[in-house]
Amino acid sequence: MENKKNMDKLENIEYIKAVTVGSINPNLPFSDKERDAQVNILNRCLNDFPKGRIIGHDKTVATYMISEHQFVMEKITYHIGFKRKPLWIEEEDKNGK
Repeated sequence: MENKKNMDKLENIEYIKAVTVGSINPNLPFSDKERDAQVNILNRCLNDFPKGRIIGHDKTVATYMISEHQFVMEKITYHIGFKRKPLWIEEEDKNGK
């Protein structure tokens, strides 16, 4: 019964936006400012009108060895579903952002 309710909700989704938070490229430094900008887009998708909801996510993890040090980088791509494409996204598309 619960799966049927989820399917009904997914049928109403007309537009999906992928929002990535993080980076796995060790050659491109990832600043706090860039991460904050990514999180702000995610928050806007979830809180502005029309409100989207997370319908899925992809997680990518990469491990690198530099000298004797091992470090892990991660990025998550959230798939945000909307009943219709938000106007603010259409405006960003027109402006080339």
